[in-house]
Parts: sequence; C-alpha cells; structure tokens
Amino acid sequence: MSAPSHDPQPASPTVPSSVDVAVVGAGFSGMYLLHRLRELNLSAIVFEAGGDVGGTWYWNRYPGARVDVESLAYSYSFSEELEQEYEWQERYPTQPEILSYARHVADRFDLRRDIFFETRVTAASYDEQARTWLVRTGHGDEVTARFLVMATGCLSSSKLPEIPGLDRFEGPTYHTAHWPHEGVDFTGMRVGLIGTGSSGVQSIPVIAEQATALTVFQRTPAYSLPARNRTLRPDEIADMRANYRAFRQAQRESGFGVPTPIPEKSALEVSEEERDATFEQAWESGSLVNLLTAFHDLSIDQAANDTAKRFIHRKIHQIVRDPRTAADLCPEYPVGTKRPCLDTDYYETFNRPNVRLVNLRRTPLVEITDRGVRTSDDEYAFDAIVYATGFDAMTGALTNVDIRGRGGASLKEAWSAGPRTYLGIGSAGYPNLFMITGPGSPSVLSNMVVSIEQHVDWVIDAIEHLDRQGLRTIEPTEEAQDAWVDHVNLIAGATLYPKANSWYMGANVPGKPQVFMPYAGGVGEYRKTCDEVAAQGYKGFALST
Repeated sequence: MSAPSHDPQPASPTVPSSVDVAVVGAGFSGMYLLHRLRELNLSAIVFEAGGDVGGTWYWNRYPGARVDVESLAYSYSFSEELEQEYEWQERYPTQPEILSYARHVADRFDLRRDIFFETRVTAASYDEQARTWLVRTGHGDEVTARFLVMATGCLSSSKLPEIPGLDRFEGPTYHTAHWPHEGVDFTGMRVGLIGTGSSGVQSIPVIAEQATALTVFQRTPAYSLPARNRTLRPDEIADMRANYRAFRQAQRESGFGVPTPIPEKSALEVSEEERDATFEQAWESGSLVNLLTAFHDLSIDQAANDTAKRFIHRKIHQIVRDPRTAADLCPEYPVGTKRPCLDTDYYETFNRPNVRLVNLRRTPLVEITDRGVRTSDDEYAFDAIVYATGFDAMTGALTNVDIRGRGGASLKEAWSAGPRTYLGIGSAGYPNLFMITGPGSPSVLSNMVVSIEQHVDWVIDAIEHLDRQGLRTIEPTEEAQDAWVDHVNLIAGATLYPKANSWYMGANVPGKPQVFMPYAGGVGEYRKTCDEVAAQGYKGFALST
C-alpha cells in the first residue's frame, strides 16, 4: 500500500502531564469541542493521527471526493461571524474545499496550539481511585485527564478486502481513505478498482478519464443519484446568510439534519403518473433527501420502497447502453437501506469503451496476484489497483484504541456482541468517557455537522453541570443503557434498514456482529430525548462526588 504523505505542521512544545479534558481526533468534532472547552476555561488537548485538522476530509483525498450535503448546510452554526465571512464555492464542495474550510476554522479560532498532530492514541485506562483517565500515545506520551472524549468519527477506520494476496501485487496500490497527498496520475495505466460504495462511485468517473483501461469489481451495486453540482450563485449565498438562524433551527428539528417538507402521501395511494413525477423531480433536484422523503412510507413499507427501486432501475437502464451492465448496476435491496450516493456521471461512465464492470456475485474474487486480480473465471492484469473498500464503521475507531474502564474492562470486549451505549454518548462501566456521534445516535443517518454540534454542546453542558454541582463523575447506568439499546433496535426494526447487508449493520466486516448501529428515529426527536435527559438531572446517568 502506498504510504500517504503528511502536511508539515509546527510541532506543539510538549504534551502536558495532566489536563481537564483529553480529546481524540481533530476533525469537525474535535475542533468544535476544543473551542467550547476553552470557553469553559478548562485545560484541554487534542490528539490527532493526521498531519492537520479535518478528520475524514484530511485523509479521504481520492479523485472526486465530495460531500453529499450542500456546503451552506454542511458547516458550523456556532459562529454567526464564521457563517457570514466564509465563501463557499460549490453546491457540493470537494474534499479540498472542505479541508480548506476546516483549516480556516482552525486558524480563525487559533485551535492548533492545543492539538498534537501525527500522534495516535493507542490506549486509555480509567483509574477508579483517582477518577481520572490515563491516555497513552504511540509516541510514549502519558496524559492524565478528568474526562476523555472520543471524537474519532464514524468513518475513520479503513479496511481492506478479506482476500488472499494483498501484499503480492507488484504495482502500486491505493486505498481511497489513505490517498497520497500529491495525488495520483493514472494516465496510460490499466487500473483495477475494487468497491462501489461512495468512494468508488465518486472516484470511478475521474479515474476513467485518465486510465487507458479501468476494470471495476463490484460485489454490491449502490443506488446513486446525480448531484447536479454547480458553482453557487451570489444570490443564493446572500439568501442563506440572511436566513441562517431560521435555517439552522429547521436543521436541528429535521429528520436528517437537512430541512425538508414532511411528506404527507404514501407512495401507494397516488397514481403511477403522480408517483413517477414526484420521483423525477427528486432525481432532477440533486438531493438524496428529496428522494428518500418523497413519500412518507419509503423507509418502512417494502411495497412503497419497491416503487422507488423500480424508478431508479429504469433510470439506470435508460443511461447505461449495455443491458447486462445496466442490470448488474441495479441493486436489489431496498432504496436507502445502504448509504445512497450522489455522483457526477457515474452510470454514464460505464458507456465508455475503456471501462468494464465485473460482477463479483457472478464470478467471485479469489485473490490478488503479482500481476493483478484473479476471479473465479479469469485473471486481470493491472498497472495499479485501487481499494475503495470502505471502513469498519461506527465502532472501529473506538475499539481500535485499547480503552479500559472499571475493573480494567475492555470496551472492545464489552462490545463483542455489538455496541452498547446510552444515547450514543456514553457506555456503562466507563465513567467520564464521552463519544461524539457514537453508535446509538443518528450520526451517519444525518448531516454530520448538525449531529456533531448537538453532541458537543450536550457534553459541554454535562461537564459544566458536574463542575457546578461539585460532582466528579458521570456514567450511564446499565438499566438506561439496556433500555436505549432496545429502543434503538425497536426503531430500526420498524424500518427496512436491517434488510440490507450494509456497513450500518457491520456487514462489511467479517465476524462483526450484525446490529443496526445508528439511531433511526430522526435528528429532531433524538435531540428532544437528549434535552429531556439533561433537564431531568441527567436521567439514566449515575453522577457521583
């Protein structure tokens, strides 16, 4: 695997031996958290494995990398001055533009002086006598902290495919989550790409324009909609800036963190003409949420969902000229139950003469060879291989750190049958440990920035409450945690989400328990629950002096 280069950053002087709060991760969560902790006059440090701020947008530099939430909505709301001054360029910003925004925020609020870059946290253990966390890094640093906050992100622990021979290929290999910062030029090369999730869908059209030949290996097709990306118009920027407060409130109360009208009709109660016209409008809008919320029963009723599936299948067959390739690109699982994608010319790319699709359901992947990729019926020779094989989502970044709570209990072992949290914020047996957008919260089913700000604000309020009341620890009770896990499962079970073998379920990681990890009850309803818990003296948490 080609090693990524790092952006040079000025080294912080020395890691302090003791702080109020230790934060792991300097993405959007860690940055905002540091800003809020300073407002409380608490001492805080942030450890970041990367060479700069940005989190997933620091690492994921693959060709075509772009967010699927509009830039004016995928941004911080905590500073009105920041909202008014920052100039977004595109409707759906690319990775460089989002990273530029993150760096601007770091500069504007002078965040880097408390961030230790290129420093990976390897272990954290709770001292029951001192009621503190001891945090260890790969550099041998040891820091004692009253509170430990894991701001490690939901999609930050990358994974390779589980096939033999990964180290045998003699040419260069790349993972979309660890792309070289200087970029890669595939001009004149035969490229094999494995994986057709979001990173594959976004990178395939760009790589196809460079490569002499691109062979795409697909196990499970994605539902993808055209992004209709464009440069932002000055008038729409001005309108958003003038109405940001009302828009931000609507974000917080919405289902996905993106304000949309609540659909009143069932997909099954309207005529086929009206239904297709509604889907067509959503397809043309360039918005995932518009399609997912076109009718109120798409996520809960199989027959209703099938109408959306048939519509998208027709679109794919209209775009892709080869009937067999078009059929192979049509997913069979319910629409929206795996992360849908936004793309620029994804399906159109399979009409190019230099692009070939290999259906791994028909001819499974056998191994990587010194020359390329072998399936059950052929060997393909390549000059380079790209792994667009995603992440150990939701839990990987947490369980990859050796976190040990009361009695030395390992978080990884405690979650061996699936993650167990209360509100996705804390886990019983791990006092003063907070997770930002952890499993059991809306997280990946939402506009992440909205959910990040809500979690950070909740954590800050909890710490402030403890200090005001002269309390030292906060920890979920087993009873509250059990009830929340049951509630998360109940909500998921009322939807079609569990019907797909998705990374929402952990299905992309062999041996990982198949549990639906995000909370599917909606951003607005979840916020109400969290606010009620806090208003009732942090009901479901044990607080102690």
